[in-house]
Amino acid sequence: MAAIAEMPVVADPAPAKKGRSKRALKQKNPSSNEANIKAGIVVEPAPVAALKSSGKENHKSLSQPKSEKKTKKGASKAKQQSSEAFSFEKELQEMQEKLEKMKIEKEQTEELLKARDEALKQKEEEQEKLKTELKKLQKIKEFKPDMTFPAGFGHKDLEQEKKDKKKGDFSKKKPSPPYVLWCKDQWNEVKKAYPDADFKEMANLLGSKWKTVSAEEKKPYEERYRAEKEVYLKIVGNEKRDHEALKLLEEEQKQKTAMDLLEQYLQFKQEAEKGKKKRTKKVKDPLKPKQPMSAYFVFANERRAVLLAENKNIFEAAKITGEEWKNMTEAQRAPYEQMALKNKERYAQEIEVYNQKKDEEAANLRKEDEELMKLRQQEALQLLKKKEKTENLIKKTKENRQKKKKVKGEKIVDPNKPKRPASSFLLFSNETRKNLLGERPGINNSTLKALVSVKWKELGEQEKQIWKDKATEAMEAYKKELEAYNKSVVENENNNQKQ
Repeated sequence: MAAIAEMPVVADPAPAKKGRSKRALKQKNPSSNEANIKAGIVVEPAPVAALKSSGKENHKSLSQPKSEKKTKKGASKAKQQSSEAFSFEKELQEMQEKLEKMKIEKEQTEELLKARDEALKQKEEEQEKLKTELKKLQKIKEFKPDMTFPAGFGHKDLEQEKKDKKKGDFSKKKPSPPYVLWCKDQWNEVKKAYPDADFKEMANLLGSKWKTVSAEEKKPYEERYRAEKEVYLKIVGNEKRDHEALKLLEEEQKQKTAMDLLEQYLQFKQEAEKGKKKRTKKVKDPLKPKQPMSAYFVFANERRAVLLAENKNIFEAAKITGEEWKNMTEAQRAPYEQMALKNKERYAQEIEVYNQKKDEEAANLRKEDEELMKLRQQEALQLLKKKEKTENLIKKTKENRQKKKKVKGEKIVDPNKPKRPASSFLLFSNETRKNLLGERPGINNSTLKALVSVKWKELGEQEKQIWKDKATEAMEAYKKELEAYNKSVVENENNNQKQ
């Protein structure tokens, strides 16, 4: 028991002596002696060497917890670091995935923005085109041609012709046949014989009587009908001829006017592009007498000269004259009113003379128009004669050629031979003609030609180049076809010679 009582004195004082740290130590691993004490085992006393060794062991056991503490801390730190590294890698992966998604979204948004910008640009271009077209239309509205149309081809003249046709000209009436002429002569005789007969009965009676009339009795009526018919045909033939001649002349005049209009329009367009604007003023007749001034204006003209001499302004002078006129009495106004009346009477006389002159000028113009119409009719007839001559010449030449071909046995043109292609202008005109005829049905040929030429001139070099490229492609194809055709012709001739 004495050994057991001494043991704590050897093992326990070591930690109490050392004052390294004030922190409470963790529970130590129990030594062999402590374990024996706890278990209640009695151990025999050992020598001093054993005590020293046991002291060393106890010292080691005291020094062990610090190293274990450090290793535990290191292990926990390592675990924390590994867990932090794992979480950081995870976060990195997530961030990379997000970045990729963001890149894809960015690309998509950029594509959408590009498409939107292109659509906006197209809209802007369309708007600009519409604006330019509107400006062109506005400029065309401003275009006012100075044309003098020839007499006899106006709208009023055509209306007059229609009215004359409705009224009817007796010289142009168709001649009545021999039976009608005979009926007119026999009507009164038959009416005397049958006074109560109505129109139907009269017609039946005359018809039955006409059947009994001999050929000799009918002869004078037939001769009369023939003579009237010849006269009528001559009149109608001349009228038709005149009408055709006038139509020819009208077409020529239309072509000329169309060309003049085109020239005027092109000049107007050039001026509009340069930015020049001509203000059209109403042309006043210098010979027309001016309207007379009122009493107030007579007074104002007199007074203004005096006020301006006194270095007064125009506005001040007007104000002063107005106030003075208001304050004037009837006696003071009387001389100015008399002057105004005299001016009015003089103006009435002058305007009468002017109107008479105008009426005379109008009558002279009508006479000149009538003379011009006669001249135009003659010109039209000459044109018609020229046309007939040319048509006859063309017919004769065609007939002569056909005769020569029959005599000589000339070869007829091969229908399989490829035709020469159209030029760039012809290709353009064919397409534009179709469009214009669709837009404006019943358009005149001369105006159509003029419009086509205007549109061709308005085209830019790039647009013209498209038509030129089409023409060159057609020409190349034609050349290839022609070569193939010529080869086939040569082969056919060789085969015929061998046979």
